[in-house]
Amino acid sequence: MTKPFVLVSPATRGLSLALTRFYLTETSLPIYATHRSLDVHTCRERILSGLPSSIDSSRLTLIPLELTQEGSIAAAADALATQLPNNPRLHTAWITGGILYPEKSPQDIDASAALHSFKVNVISHLLMIKHFSRFLPASSDFRSDSNLSKWVHVSARVGSISDNQRGGWYSYRSSKAALNQVIKTFDLQLQMQNKKGSSIAIGVHPGTVKTDLSKEFWKRVPHLFEPEDAARKLVKVVDNLRECDRGKVWDWAGKQVPW
Repeated sequence: MTKPFVLVSPATRGLSLALTRFYLTETSLPIYATHRSLDVHTCRERILSGLPSSIDSSRLTLIPLELTQEGSIAAAADALATQLPNNPRLHTAWITGGILYPEKSPQDIDASAALHSFKVNVISHLLMIKHFSRFLPASSDFRSDSNLSKWVHVSARVGSISDNQRGGWYSYRSSKAALNQVIKTFDLQLQMQNKKGSSIAIGVHPGTVKTDLSKEFWKRVPHLFEPEDAARKLVKVVDNLRECDRGKVWDWAGKQVPW
């Protein structure tokens, strides 16, 4: 049987980089990782730097992809299709694209920045579904919780409407709320397309991770995770999810994030 594979997109910074490195060091799965830079060698070195020499680096395949351009996403999906072995099975897909413009009041809202938030935080995720979900297995192939393929979007607790206690961050909150609706809708689509029993779509909230995206807020957060720690926690949560957990958003501790 062909070994299942992992997709991380994008995969070269912060949490996504940590996820890629985790799968390289802690599993024997092939990893297909996307990147924006045209310099493949630099991206590869960034991912592999400092990892044990015993790691089989041939398991890592890099594919160029620009999140804000559908043509690039479609080309990346086609490139992945040509590189996969016969009868591949997607183990886990991590769709990680995100950007934050922290508006404190309506007067801080910039139309171009808000539009960019939705392009990265929502539209790119929709287009990843459009072009990459073809790699999810058919329902007749695998029928147990242990063989579920996981389609994972990195969301955020601030996308929860019922949990919104502080306001602010208008474009980020609203785009993540929209992403949560995308996750739920796509999971329902998987069920209607007879993929029930083989694939689930979920969202994850990693907590506040020590990355460039959250740098401005590091001193204000009581629980700040290093990317490696956040990646380890999220993989554990996702690996333990069952079919009954589908279509929801889960945090780093395995607790459901309310809508």
